[in-house]
Amino acid sequence: MGFTDGRFNVNLSILFTELPLLERPAAAAAAGFGAVELWWPWVDTPTPAQSELDALRDALKAADTRLVGLNFYAGRLPGPDRGALSVPGEESERFRANIPVAVEFARSLGCTALNALYGNRVADAEPGAQDELALENLALAARAADSIGATLLIEALNAVESPDCPIVSAPAAIEVVDAVNATTGLGNAAFLMDLYHLSMNGEDLDTVIDTYADRTGHVQIADTPGRGAPGTGTLPLEGLLDRLAKAGYRGWTGLEYKPGDRPSAESFDWLPYAARRP
Repeated sequence: MGFTDGRFNVNLSILFTELPLLERPAAAAAAGFGAVELWWPWVDTPTPAQSELDALRDALKAADTRLVGLNFYAGRLPGPDRGALSVPGEESERFRANIPVAVEFARSLGCTALNALYGNRVADAEPGAQDELALENLALAARAADSIGATLLIEALNAVESPDCPIVSAPAAIEVVDAVNATTGLGNAAFLMDLYHLSMNGEDLDTVIDTYADRTGHVQIADTPGRGAPGTGTLPLEGLLDRLAKAGYRGWTGLEYKPGDRPSAESFDWLPYAARRP
């Protein structure tokens, strides 16, 4: 796969953020990309007005950019939250309220990958109770995703930046994937392999790829340290993507990195223009 044969998409929640949300799809298209992904764009609400949903849908379609990944509501992101589905009370309720909204938005754009961030441990709840709540909510999300032929993604974050999140290793994420699939019987939960987060955790990425490539529904990349573009750090990303391809991965690779102190459009010099729209 490498940098010339991969299927790359731009995360519009971390790149092109110097522009208003509705201008980002066109900016990604102008940079040569035909596919994008998004964190839940409305951090303050799981249920935005239909006019806001329609406006974003229209912007994506007008730019001829395909939405290939979408997060469910995850609280303040970027910010202190790392998801909502395992947090008792109002946050869990907000996640549930978001499920049909996110699924319908995804369906309307042909998006078939929905990422459900687990959430932080909180002081006023037992870890076991949070995990039970998480599994219940993830099963609801998996069933809703299955209704539109979509995959539910489970992502491992990193313990350095997310010390209160319990899903901070590939095996921990796979354990959740297995639990969801066992609960629903649908088999549509899969691993979101974020090579930046896994590297920050000190995991052996070759072993992770060889072990879990066949369980992986989506990949995201950034270099380490700093979460910058490929080539700004020490992570051998091209070789890792080649290894993923040899292991059978044929899905999308999301560019989820920070552009640094330059405009986002200038941060793609590592990727040939012809490789940006497969």
